[in-house]
Formats: sequence, structure tokens, C-alpha cells
Amino acid sequence: MQIRDAREADLTAILEITNEAILHTTAIWSVTPTTLEARRGWLAERRRRDFPVFVAAEGACVLGFASYGDFRPWEGYLYTVEHSLYVDQHHRGRGIGKALLQRLVAHASEAGKHAMVAGIAGDNAVSLHLHLAFGFSEMGRLREVGWKFERWLDLVFLERLLEPAGTNRR
Repeated sequence: MQIRDAREADLTAILEITNEAILHTTAIWSVTPTTLEARRGWLAERRRRDFPVFVAAEGACVLGFASYGDFRPWEGYLYTVEHSLYVDQHHRGRGIGKALLQRLVAHASEAGKHAMVAGIAGDNAVSLHLHLAFGFSEMGRLREVGWKFERWLDLVFLERLLEPAGTNRR
């Protein structure tokens, strides 16, 4: 498996992974599947803003993808990013999420970011465990702020402070 920058050719697999998460999990709180055109626009916007999109791949097979972007749009949050990470349903439990998260954290550090935030559904034990094991700390839980699959969902915020390369902001 290799972790590499996403390519246009990966968008169909990224779309499939995204829509599976929308339709069958609480990892994404959208309820309507997205389109290839929307994913194409998302990738173009990430590239335009110099935000990474990585895929985990074995040959031409995309196993998962991850990215980060603005935590909030105001200048005071310039050094804080929020990330997303999804693994294909047929390849979960193989360390793919860990490899993608490791690459995201390294990239954010190299880019001079100070903090990385994750917003995870309170019932997503696997993702919560991954993030806690990777040095993230639970910072707060917003109770019943989401509604999906005919039930209320908690949103858990986790944070990891980064060691930006070549900076001394602390």
C-alpha cells in the first residue's frame, strides 16, 4: 500500500467511498449521495487552496482517502485545520486509516499548522479509538446535535497540537 496525492482518476473511487459512508454510516452526516461533479469541484478547490488530498492505494485500487481544510474561515484560525478520513468498507481494519492519518499529521506539521481538529460521531468507536491512540484528545461533546437514521447523534471534537517544522509560535 502507498499513500500518495489523489489524482483525477481516483475520483470515481473517492465518490464510491463517500457515498457508502453517506448511505450506511454516521461518519458523514449528509443523507443525500453526492456526485462525481461535486467531488471534482471539491478536489479542485482543495488543490487551489493548497490543502492535501491523499489516497491509500494498492496499484489502481483506492482503499481510502483523507484531506484537511480550514477549521473555520476567519484569519484567527489560520493555523488550525480540520480533517476527514474515510476507508473503503471492504478494506477496513487493515491499518489504512492509521497510515492516512499519519500522513495528514505530517503534512500539516510541515505546512506550519499548529492544531488539527476532528469532529466524529459519538457512536463511531473505531474512529474515536484511532484518534485517541494517535495522540488526539477529546475536547468536548455536543449532545444530540445531529439527526441521521432516525436518531440523534453526538458530535465529539478531538484535537492534536502539532509540531510545525521550522516555526516557534508557542
